[in-house]
Amino acid sequence: MLDRITKGLDGHFDKHRIVFWYDPGREFRAAFDGLALSRVTKIEVVNTEFAVKHRILREFPKDQFLLYWEGPRPADIDNWLLDVELANVVFKTDQVAIWLSDLGLPIGFEDLVREHQEFFRSSRRMEKLKTVIRGDDTKPALRLKMLALCTGADGGFDTVVEALLTEHAEGRDDSLRVIGRIGLDIFLWEQMARIFGYRPERPSIGDFAITLFKSCYQSAVGGEPILTSDALVFFRRWKNNRNAGEIFAKLAADYAEALGIAEDLAKRDFRTLIEIDYFEEVDRAIIRALVREVSAQTVAQADVLSWVRQRRQSHWYGAYRDLYEAIGFAAEFQQAMAQVALGMASLADGVQRYAKSWFRIDQLYRKFIWHMQKSGQATLMRELSEQVENHYVNSYLLRLNEAWQAHVDGAESWSAAPIPAQRVFYREHVGEFRRRDQKICVIISDALRYEIAEELLGRIRSLDRYEAAIEPVFGSLPSYTQLGMASLLPNDNLQIADNDTATVLVDGQSSQGLENRKKILAKGRPGDRTTALKAEELMGLDKDQARALVRDHDVIYVYHNLIDAIGDKQVSEERVFEAAEDTIEEIVRLVKKLNGANAANMIVTADHGFIYQHRPIEESDFSSAQVEGDAILYRDRRFILGHGLKANHGLRLFTPAQASLQGSVEVLIPKSINRLRRQGSGSRFVHGGATLQEVVVPVVKINKKRQSDTSAVEVEIIGSSNQMITSSQISVRFYQATAVTEKTQSRQLRAGIYAQSGELISDSHDLVFDFRSDNPREREIPIRFLLSRQADAFNDQEVILKLEERHGETSHFREYRTARYRLKRSFSNDFDF
Repeated sequence: MLDRITKGLDGHFDKHRIVFWYDPGREFRAAFDGLALSRVTKIEVVNTEFAVKHRILREFPKDQFLLYWEGPRPADIDNWLLDVELANVVFKTDQVAIWLSDLGLPIGFEDLVREHQEFFRSSRRMEKLKTVIRGDDTKPALRLKMLALCTGADGGFDTVVEALLTEHAEGRDDSLRVIGRIGLDIFLWEQMARIFGYRPERPSIGDFAITLFKSCYQSAVGGEPILTSDALVFFRRWKNNRNAGEIFAKLAADYAEALGIAEDLAKRDFRTLIEIDYFEEVDRAIIRALVREVSAQTVAQADVLSWVRQRRQSHWYGAYRDLYEAIGFAAEFQQAMAQVALGMASLADGVQRYAKSWFRIDQLYRKFIWHMQKSGQATLMRELSEQVENHYVNSYLLRLNEAWQAHVDGAESWSAAPIPAQRVFYREHVGEFRRRDQKICVIISDALRYEIAEELLGRIRSLDRYEAAIEPVFGSLPSYTQLGMASLLPNDNLQIADNDTATVLVDGQSSQGLENRKKILAKGRPGDRTTALKAEELMGLDKDQARALVRDHDVIYVYHNLIDAIGDKQVSEERVFEAAEDTIEEIVRLVKKLNGANAANMIVTADHGFIYQHRPIEESDFSSAQVEGDAILYRDRRFILGHGLKANHGLRLFTPAQASLQGSVEVLIPKSINRLRRQGSGSRFVHGGATLQEVVVPVVKINKKRQSDTSAVEVEIIGSSNQMITSSQISVRFYQATAVTEKTQSRQLRAGIYAQSGELISDSHDLVFDFRSDNPREREIPIRFLLSRQADAFNDQEVILKLEERHGETSHFREYRTARYRLKRSFSNDFDF
């Protein structure tokens, strides 16, 4: 303090010979005594006015003097030194003057500081205010900065209001009490009235919050807003602020009931709500309506998918993602079912048609069931789920495989030429690489059905520098693990053991277990270095160990088992589609692990597929046919092994020769999708039979390229040249130039209108461009921007519409594309204040 006083006095003595110092509060006696001013004489005036006057005017008329009174300044009529005071200067040393001096504020701010002295008594607040104060600050600007410091906000008035809303939601009013104590409450409510149009007789943050929600909702549904358009801009920014998400959600939940949102929504068409996300109840109303409409098939698939896409922007989308996804897949499933034709000319034709298009229905069914299960909303989804299930089982799964069964019954042998048989996999697919002396890694995932592998294909192809293709092979019969795994090994003879184990012998060698498969693999191509290991063992290797594995071997088989391990147990079979999702993720990691170990060529395949029905199996799904034969060696849900087996109306008999097997073990297969009764095993997830879902086995070939081959879609701003903004809002269309594919990926952008100084003067929108449609009109997004009050300062100037892209997972954005507009508004038409 002494330094500040000294500095202040030095400034006065630069211009005046005599300085008067009154200390009405008797606070600065110690400071006066401690002063050491060069060439200045200190005099304390204590009823010595005449002597002092004679000394400073007569005796030493050129010397400098500091005259100090410990006490209040005398009234002018009693002040015998008034003429000298008026000719010189008074040094003000009250606390207000010190604060002004400390902050570098001119004397014109004295009334502000005196009005809010409680604020400046806090040294912490003073130090923080010093860091943000500017020389050109006005009194309102300074008060706004003081408000921000009281609330812990770090920006303009919007952030002050956000901070107060946060405290209100948390049941606190600490900042509001501080604001009242320091006298800033009047200024706060003046700004609320000026900016947001909030003018109640008794203002409060709670009342403002509910009024804000009410006003914005009324505006969204076509009613008259209570507050200004600036309030809506603030509301949207606050809603979309990641840091404010929980607070917004809590207040929305608190006010939804008070405002009767559910009752109001019940009277509205859900189509008018698609762009609204101010209350969680809006999402619930839309979802209930979509479930009802999709179940009744009264809405077009394209519309459903468009609505689901739009709802991704909802504040509540994360909580309802699986419901929206399930509804979207249900709509796609219905469309696919409406267009499907299930006829085929032969076994080969059936396999080709399944691999080209029919698999998609199984895929859509799986995705629907998976998201429905994840949503945990069985009651809500019951009607739609039952409809999808009925269509899938009765109109697709049963019809398709009955049509297929006619060709199975008519086939003399189990062959679908020119579709290659699974048992030539090693010779044709592995051999393709080995004949070129290229290393090959094969991932065999138990029960990786064709449609799951096709989804995996898309995931692999979306990775940078990865190329992949899929083709079908005709699975061995019966379609069970032992035979499927044996068929993928090098083999001349495949034989089912003549006992009750269902073990398969490859050239006389048991193929059961990893060690036996290693031995068989080693007999494949002379000179090849081969090995086999489990997926978890591979993932457990460090980088050097993985590279050594690839370096030291020409052929590597990796065995992965998740789908079959989960689905083949009665207690867990309903989680088989969850296992399918996890399998895709795990195989992607396996592929990346192998590539990181310098493996360039990989194949993903399976031993067999499966059929699955989500609802419990009905009596009609079990075969009524009697199993008869001389000897029953092995019995499963979908096949029987034995000797002297008898075919009948419900069972198709295959001799070893007909099944392209050696030995004497015969096979009985239930026709179509029927199951055989078997105590203690699951019945919804089954394999071993001859359905397309069981025997169309995928072969996915993966290659890693040297050069990058992925890119993001380009986005354009439509009609942006030489445009004027003449009101408080503007509609803009954004166009995705090309459709999204595996190699041309989606792009996420943030859009807003900015002043040339960089200040955001509108609401901001997060946009996802992931359209897959080939129709250009279906790749447009219309957005309506609302200008904030800050835009007033930039009228008749050029402003910039910016599209910005987030840098990775950071909070930083880079400019992607811009368009310039001229802001030329008539404010009287836009605002009611």
